[in-house]
Amino acid sequence: MSFATLVWTASLNKASGEHKRSSGKLGAIPLLTRKRFLTIRREGGWLVDERMENMSLKRAVDFFLVVIASLILLVPSLVVALCVRFTSPGPILYWSKRVGRFNQIFLMPKFRSMRIDTPTVATHLLEDPDRFLTPIGSFLRKSSLDELPQLWCILAGKMSFVGPRPALYNQYDLIELRTAHGVDKLLPGLTGWAQINGRDELPIPEKVKFDVEYLERRSFGFDMRILFLTAEKVIRRKGVTH
Repeated sequence: MSFATLVWTASLNKASGEHKRSSGKLGAIPLLTRKRFLTIRREGGWLVDERMENMSLKRAVDFFLVVIASLILLVPSLVVALCVRFTSPGPILYWSKRVGRFNQIFLMPKFRSMRIDTPTVATHLLEDPDRFLTPIGSFLRKSSLDELPQLWCILAGKMSFVGPRPALYNQYDLIELRTAHGVDKLLPGLTGWAQINGRDELPIPEKVKFDVEYLERRSFGFDMRILFLTAEKVIRRKGVTH
């Protein structure tokens, strides 16, 4: 059990007597937090939040995978960086303000696939996105190679391999809808359930619907399934419009 879980569960123990059933046994306790119910169970005299246990496992898996992926992808990342540098003027990396867990803003890097004069909006809001692509920008986006620098955000704990894709800081409609449904408590991901089910082609309400479904179904097995399906999508280059 992590230190964070101990602190959380210790505070819950004070109020556990108020939620005991008439039989004297403590069962599942619905706790309303940010409009969502968390399942609490007793284990060895402590109240354990199963969601927090899953988060600890998720972080451990993320750390293991990001170390392995960084070693494997080091050379390809260097090649992509050189290609970006010599095919268009401007920096190799593009840092954008993104919305993280609990709507905290963080900087997310990508290999630059757009020209430096591109407006700071979601790609689908540009009148002619192709006009702003660099010579290798289309290839980088369709192959998802532009996403490789985000491994740093996973290592730093700002992102996970699987979760809702981080919104731009000015995508207010998406941020508001996710917050209303409790999706904001999740770490954003390199890929996600919405990515598997449409990626750039999804309207915002449909995207949030899949985000909520992931919130309710998230587990180690579900994350592994999403990662496998993501690899298939990347290989087949499906769901990317620009």
